[in-house]
Amino acid sequence: MYKVIYLETDRLIIRDHKIADLKTHHLLLSDDTAMYYLQDIKTNSLEDAKKNLTEAIEQIPLEKREKYFFRIEYKVTKEHIGEIGYTVEEFSPVGKFIELGYFTYKKHWNKGYMTEAVKEVMRFDFEENNVFRIYTGCIKDNIGSERVMQKCGMIKEADFKMKTWHYGKTKDRVAYRLLKDEWIKNKF
Repeated sequence: MYKVIYLETDRLIIRDHKIADLKTHHLLLSDDTAMYYLQDIKTNSLEDAKKNLTEAIEQIPLEKREKYFFRIEYKVTKEHIGEIGYTVEEFSPVGKFIELGYFTYKKHWNKGYMTEAVKEVMRFDFEENNVFRIYTGCIKDNIGSERVMQKCGMIKEADFKMKTWHYGKTKDRVAYRLLKDEWIKNKF
């Protein structure tokens, strides 16, 4: 029997997707501002968003689940705030190595929602999902995303110069990590 993931914080619900999420899922994935730095997963049609959502839902019952993509909602109103998720890059004897990502509507920027969501997902990963190493990164221009990483206690691993092609220019990229023992030591 598999477990549907449902997490709560003071203000948020972070949960596995349902097909009923399609309309709001598409609105976010097709939003030019929210997806500015994530052109590789931006969708332009409801059909593309449905494929993305279906892929996330199909992963839920898998015994060796590799993709954990969650919807973030405001607890009181159930308003869709954004998305957070990760892909398992490696299953190792010490635990899973994952790559984390997140995005939200502009109207929810600078309210602490994403920091709250990332901290809760990290707690779940390290305490309940046998994760050993979390990796994430962003284009250096994406100051808000990097700030979330810093507020969540992640450790900068790299500054990549001219690493990413983005809107006709090469851009710098930063990379952050957090290991299970680092998280336990600091309990952000």
